Amino acid sequence: MRVGISLTSRHVVKDSREGARWMIERAAAARQAGLDSLFVGDHHATPVPYYQNVPIMGRLLAEWGDAPAGCLFLLPLWHPTLVAEQVGTLASIARGRFILQCGLGYDEPQFLAMGANIKTRPSAFEESLDVIRRLLAGETVSSSRRFTLTGARISPRPPEPVPVWIGASAEPAIDRAARLGDGWLASPELSLERAREQARFYRERCRAYGRTPTAVAIRRDIYVGESPTEAKQVLADAVSKGYRGISPDALVAGSIDEVIERFGQLADLGYTDVIVRHLTNDQPKVLGSLARLAKVRAALASR
Repeated sequence: MRVGISLTSRHVVKDSREGARWMIERAAAARQAGLDSLFVGDHHATPVPYYQNVPIMGRLLAEWGDAPAGCLFLLPLWHPTLVAEQVGTLASIARGRFILQCGLGYDEPQFLAMGANIKTRPSAFEESLDVIRRLLAGETVSSSRRFTLTGARISPRPPEPVPVWIGASAEPAIDRAARLGDGWLASPELSLERAREQARFYRERCRAYGRTPTAVAIRRDIYVGESPTEAKQVLADAVSKGYRGISPDALVAGSIDEVIERFGQLADLGYTDVIVRHLTNDQPKVLGSLARLAKVRAALASR
């Protein structure tokens, strides 16, 4: 099992340089810990600082090694030619493989701010992904459906193929991920039993489409503590503030051995990757958790 990280991009800070510095330090710590992948998310028109995926990833790659890295793109909010250009450039900067994570997106105010129609998300997503893949493959592309483009082409193109991981939680979306994606990213909100059910459903749909996934990934929001007691306190603090509306059962906080056990349960369900995000935004605690995560990753590498 591989252990990667999706860095928190939302930071409530007085000086926006501080949040960016935290992300840079965390990317460097993730590399030092030997993590297997590095990702950032995608959100728009936010009232508090949210560091946009393409420019921040360009900076983070300077701290990263040759392990895979990637960005999430909410495809209905972006013009596909622009996404393809951004991916082509980032993949050319990256020393390792670049992974395109993508999803439908949510939150109607975000769609309105970006001039997109939330009601046409599924068709816009499928059209965009098709156009992006064709552009990355070197084709000249025209389209006049949800997106309008004529004679589009891009350069630079990625030096190697770009895998596509599709984030999905509802069954129709998981089916779409099996049909169109190279991998699937499960929601951080899933209980262990729901994670079991959805992984089984995804693999069934992959078989139905004659596809073999390169990744069956799940995000987990975590904290690797100095001790079980310290980890439980961090978890209690997060839960008391209604942490992202996620059930405490889906959150992972404990000692190194306890986190290894929790991640091992996911490996036993057939997940190939766990992508972590931290329960706390306290920078020293996050950096300490990342240092301890190195031992978790090493223990799981053979699973």
